[in-house]
Amino acid sequence: MGNGTGLGRVRGLGSAKHGGGHWVLHRTTAVSNLLLMLWLVFSLLRLPTYDYATIRLWLEQPLVAVPMMLLVISVFWHFRMGLQVLIEDYVHEDGLKFASVAALTFYTFGLGALALFSIAKIALTGTPN
Repeated sequence: MGNGTGLGRVRGLGSAKHGGGHWVLHRTTAVSNLLLMLWLVFSLLRLPTYDYATIRLWLEQPLVAVPMMLLVISVFWHFRMGLQVLIEDYVHEDGLKFASVAALTFYTFGLGALALFSIAKIALTGTPN
């Protein structure tokens, strides 16, 4: 029961036993993206102006910088997982698939690290005098 058809077992078709965890993690990041984006929108709406100095002062606060960093992590993770599935589904040559997923990984980790560094720099250095 649950093993598929005989022909499918012979061909090695069926579940690879790893898609469920990926699906749950992708949905978890989707929910966190929704919650953190709502926080971002409502936080920005409460600001008096949207000039550079105001945004910088706002982002210096720890209760703003930490959720902003969590938002960056969640968005980039969700982005990477979604495009990885797309690549795995539609790129059929193994070498190109590996290279595409590797390039995607370097791209998302690089941009995510840059975003996190930028937020940390603003939050930790404060307003220049």
